[in-house]
Amino acid sequence: MEVKNHTKSDTGAAELTLARTFNAPRELVFKAWTDPAYLTRWWGPKTFTCPTAKVDLRVDGKYLFCMRGPDGKDYWSTGVYREIVPPMKIVCTDAFADEKGNIVPATHYGLSPEFPREMLVTVTFEESQGKTKFALRHSGIESISEIDRKNMHQGWNESLDKLDELLRS
Repeated sequence: MEVKNHTKSDTGAAELTLARTFNAPRELVFKAWTDPAYLTRWWGPKTFTCPTAKVDLRVDGKYLFCMRGPDGKDYWSTGVYREIVPPMKIVCTDAFADEKGNIVPATHYGLSPEFPREMLVTVTFEESQGKTKFALRHSGIESISEIDRKNMHQGWNESLDKLDELLRS
């Protein structure tokens, strides 16, 4: 599937993959992905805000993000950094959480019980003529339904649209 901004997607059974080229240097895209001052400006789908982003960017360090929906409901996520190669690669776990960073089941937010307790996100940043080729792989999702997979795909793409807009400004 081809989406604006050169986004490619594969909704394979075990993982979701996205690729995009940002018209920004790799160091800036990496910083926007890891610096709370940037994350709070783009994280979450288009109608969501990110009032909180805490990042301990080191192997075994944790992150804690809050997405606030248009109805005011907060959705927290957390994870542990497994691999960090600045400014080329980040591998981290991904899980739903409460506001204290404790992992909770997806049902805590009214989502499907098929969501795994913990998933894995791998992002890569490749410099290419002053632009950044970005790739994301969200794995460990083989148990989720097709509608959850579509919503995840849409959410990631809308978040990346917001990131692209931020990088252009």
